[in-house]
Amino acid sequence: MFGSHLKFAMGEFDRWSNIHQDLLNEITKGFYSYDNYIRLRLICKQWNLKLPKIPDGNKVPWLVLSMGSAATESFEEEAHALEEEVRAPEDEGIFHTRSLEEKGIYHLMLPDMQDNCMRGSCHGWLIIVMVYEGTIRMLNPFTKVHLDLPPVSTLPNIININGDECTMYCGDKIITRNTIFMHQIQIWKAIINSAPNNDDDSNFIAVVIYGSLLELAFYMPNENRWIRFPTKDLDDVHDVIFFEEKIFAVDGNGQLYEFDTRTKSGPVGGKHEATPPPSNGMYNCYYLIGGDNGSLLMLVKGAKDRYCMKNYKWLGETVKFDIYELKKNEKTWSRIHSLGNYILLIGLNSSIQILPSNSLNCKGNQIYLREVCFEDTTPSYEIVIFDLEDGSFQTFLTEVNFFCHPIWILP
Repeated sequence: MFGSHLKFAMGEFDRWSNIHQDLLNEITKGFYSYDNYIRLRLICKQWNLKLPKIPDGNKVPWLVLSMGSAATESFEEEAHALEEEVRAPEDEGIFHTRSLEEKGIYHLMLPDMQDNCMRGSCHGWLIIVMVYEGTIRMLNPFTKVHLDLPPVSTLPNIININGDECTMYCGDKIITRNTIFMHQIQIWKAIINSAPNNDDDSNFIAVVIYGSLLELAFYMPNENRWIRFPTKDLDDVHDVIFFEEKIFAVDGNGQLYEFDTRTKSGPVGGKHEATPPPSNGMYNCYYLIGGDNGSLLMLVKGAKDRYCMKNYKWLGETVKFDIYELKKNEKTWSRIHSLGNYILLIGLNSSIQILPSNSLNCKGNQIYLREVCFEDTTPSYEIVIFDLEDGSFQTFLTEVNFFCHPIWILP
């Protein structure tokens, strides 16, 4: 009897270990924490081999925080227990990244980032400027794999770097600045059109907003430098995104630009036929978001004061949002007053549209954005929720010391 029971148990175990890939994938769709996903992979060797290190289709947002902030310190005890509990197989080492829940936001804790500048987040990868070397590094925070894009020194406006001094173009002028300072301020935003398929893959396009004039440059596979966009007089770029095999950018006047990426020589295009939305009489910052229905959204954030545009785009207190929609194949922006069931996550380096069902404790028709606050002349950042239904603002994570502009990550 005992032998037959043991045989039955082993048979049950074999059946579970050989579960179909599609069923495992369905299970992972219900996870909101990356830690739960890791636990699932560690149940047995077969599941570990079947499931990728990064879950497919998981759209829960992660927010990058400073290691020294009060929020992360308050989670120290839970994080330590979690690190002891969640360990990878011997051939993979210990999994260092942790996600800790607070009101449905998962905090991704990364070491040794204080002196470097995060300038983008696309397809689960962070894009970081290593300020001492001038390297532009793509880092997958889940697998720790990293790839290097062409360095800052290859940007179109850089003439020469000689030790501590960097000579560059600033419009029609030639100026010299400290090299480290130049590394810090040259890249405003960086994006990629797809995630690398493996550790050595470079078959993707990257775009950066760079320089004091906020211009656009791109990187093509196997290139060793950044190439200026072919469009003349394209500067003061507020935002740029990849959307439906195209690049869309918006400047400080709300003018939309469109570029086709399906060319071997690089992006081709220019000004879009759509007339910019009407001015609201404020100091505006423009964001672009690709909609799930194929439409393009433009968020216009209005502030009552302006501290500095160009390199830092510091604006005063946000007092108004206007949202416009450009439907596919149309040439006119339409004002919309509701996001329906959707929410917008607006960051300096990434802006996305998601359904509340993909995150916890959220409701639709809200905008999550980073706000710049000033104490004397020193900027600090906080996260604000704006409710489009009643026009209210709610601030959270006020105790967090953001050592960089808040960045959202989608795994």
